[in-house]
Order: sequence, then C-alpha cells, then structure tokens
Amino acid sequence: MPRRHRSSTAVADGTVEPLPRPRIVARDVRGPEHVALDGAGRILTGSADGAIWRLTLSETAGLARAEVIAETGGRPLGLVPSPDGGLLVCDARRGLLRVDPRGGTVGVLADEVEGVPLRFCSNVATSADGTLYFTVSSRRYALEDWLSDILEDTGTGRLLRLRPGGEPEVLRDGLRFANGVALAPDESFVAVAESGARRIGRHWLTGPRTGSDDTLVADLPGYPDNLSRGTDGVFWVALAGPREPIVDAVHHASPALRRVASTAVSRVRPHPRPTVRVLAIRPDGSVARHLLRRRSPYRMATSVCEHGPRLVLGSLLERGIAVCG
Repeated sequence: MPRRHRSSTAVADGTVEPLPRPRIVARDVRGPEHVALDGAGRILTGSADGAIWRLTLSETAGLARAEVIAETGGRPLGLVPSPDGGLLVCDARRGLLRVDPRGGTVGVLADEVEGVPLRFCSNVATSADGTLYFTVSSRRYALEDWLSDILEDTGTGRLLRLRPGGEPEVLRDGLRFANGVALAPDESFVAVAESGARRIGRHWLTGPRTGSDDTLVADLPGYPDNLSRGTDGVFWVALAGPREPIVDAVHHASPALRRVASTAVSRVRPHPRPTVRVLAIRPDGSVARHLLRRRSPYRMATSVCEHGPRLVLGSLLERGIAVCG
C-alpha cells in the first residue's frame, strides 16, 4: 500500500477578488465541461453530443470562429493536447481516447482496467515522457448520476497511470469522486481533485516521498472539479458549487441513509446556484488567487483555464463557454 502523509492546507476566505462578469460565447456548444488551450491559443472543449470543438476568440474576446474537429460517439469530459500533436480525451462512455485534430480520427488508448470496462473516465494529464495520468470519478454511477455519487459518498474514484506501450495501472483507489488532475511544474507529483471531499490531493512521483500520498489543500469552500496549470505554475481549479451544509450532513449519516438521499435527489434535480468561484493554488498548497461572483449568469463552472489576461470557464450544464476579463 502507498504511504500516506497528513500534510495539508485549509483554504480560508482571505482576500477574495471579484470575478469579472462572464461573457458567454459559442452558445451552440452544449455542456462544455472542460476547457483547454492548444498551441495556437485556441480553446478546445467537448459537448454533450460527443463533438470536440475548437474555438477561436477575437482580440475583444468575442467568438471569431467555431469548428467541430471530431466526434467521439460518447460524452467527452476532460481533454488536453498531447506532445505529439494529438488531443487526449476522457470520454465518460468510451474511456481514454486520442483524437487527431487534423483529420478528426478517434482512437481508443484504454477502455478497460484489470479486465473491467473503463467508465466515467474524467480527466487526464500528460508528462514529458508521454506517461498519462487520468481519473475515474465513480465505479458505481454514470455521469448522469454524478450527484448521487457525491451524496452517497461511494469513494470508488481512482487515479490511474498509463505508460507508453503499457496497460493502465491503479495508483490510488477509494477516492471520493476523483475529478481534475494536473502535474506539478517539475512533475514531482500529480494533483488530484476529490469533489466529494472538497480537497485536492497529491501523489508523489519523484523524490523521497515517491509513491506516497498527502493533501495539497483541504476544506475548500466548494466542490473542486477540473484542474489546469497556469503560466506561473499555479493550479487553477473551478469549484462547481459552494459548500452545502446538507451535503455535509448526509456524509455524516449511515450508508443506508446516504443511499436513500442519493435516490431522492436523482428524482428531483436541484438547480445549480448562481455562484462561480475559481482559485489559483501554488504547488505548496497556498492560495495565489481567489475569485468569486455570487450572481453569475453562468452557473456550475466545472473548469477554468488562462487565455492571455483573461480566464475562460466551462460548464457541464450551460450552453457556451464564459470569458472573464
């Protein structure tokens, strides 16, 4: 079993900056859960119908061009350009994919782990040597029932590694809705967001703590979703919603009561709150920036990335991406 350490930093409100009012563009893109940039500064995202979009913004942050570059045939979530010019995509229904942005071809890199079909593949990061680190959010629920997994607190999420030419291997198990994943600037560790636990963990890849796990930041004021790396080495994280006392209460209940709560919620979907919050976290766990908008026209921001001086947000539920700044 990997060794575990208890190092962690809790997030206090501290200095909170106002998040600029989001400007929503590319409304034809439905449910752009994750946003990332390619080498030319264009925005890449997936939509609920399985399309992979490439969006070009104008100098004034308007939409200059929108094009579909591939169709996965599933539901793309996290994506990131790979060093070989391809695009890595976590598809909640098909597994870990590689997309060729030039021809639109889609190949499967991994669709099972230890003989079990790979489902609810969530986010991926790639290292300099081509090793891939990716998450599975839940092995009990599908994407459509993500809230049931959060409430039941199944702890069935995983962090996996795929070396070039190898097979997927489990690095961490028992994660509470594993979500965003990103490598440290020096690739000494991989950071993993656990939405259900409101924390970001670390799995050490190099140095004296190799193979051990600890916590980068804990007690987040909401539920962390996707991670991205900023230009100065920070981890940007979008909080999909503010902390809910009722969720805390359910988590302290018995497993049977948690299952009852998850079943009830699956029948009555609550509306997402209009609060958008993103944080920039340094590799030592300290908070570099904390931005908040309480009455946002764009809700349930599940991802954030830098785009020059601006931030771009994606959402599992909204139509279009949001440009802030």
